[in-house]
Amino acid sequence: MSRLRANSITNKTANGAPTATNGLEVTGICTATDFSGQSGGAADFPNGLTGTTATFSGNLNVGGVVTYEDVKNVDSIGVGTFRDGLRVVGTCTATSFVGDGSALTGIVAGISTEAISPSGITTHLLLSSADDHKVLATGNVTIDVTGGTEAASHQVRIENVGIATVGFSTAFMFPSGGTPILPTASGSLSLITFTIHKTGAAGTTLLAGASVNFS
Repeated sequence: MSRLRANSITNKTANGAPTATNGLEVTGICTATDFSGQSGGAADFPNGLTGTTATFSGNLNVGGVVTYEDVKNVDSIGVGTFRDGLRVVGTCTATSFVGDGSALTGIVAGISTEAISPSGITTHLLLSSADDHKVLATGNVTIDVTGGTEAASHQVRIENVGIATVGFSTAFMFPSGGTPILPTASGSLSLITFTIHKTGAAGTTLLAGASVNFS
């Protein structure tokens, strides 16, 4: 076996790199400041590239599949596919989720609540900010509404704090037009559920169920 020892190898005119026509095989470590392909383009490794670590100061574009065992951060502009599931230990924020949700577990959806204490006035339920409305009524009180989304369901719980006469605005539509007469005694409890039929400049219409007295 022949052996060539040299501190530096150049082309014949000593002004450039030598040409290895049949390739160059390195069994040890190959160190270079840059790799380039034909016509000064990017280097091509048709048989693959294997290593233990790699550092990229710019972007990495992959035309095929990237497989990895451990990664700290993933920033996906498009759709990310996770074949073996996705586990989030922190907060997961999204504008939407795709799928029927049949395999989801540990999902908790709370009911937003507002509490108001009107006394002798017309009070408004804030339908855009709560689903459950607690009214602590005193004196003559009329219940009206503001905001809301069509087809949303709500409930109003009324507790008389002292003697109270509670009525409803024309937005409430009760079965057969029968507006309920609620109990007036202090401590009386009433429950009414309703669905928003429509909202808008023409007015809000609520389809209310019959009241239930728990006194």
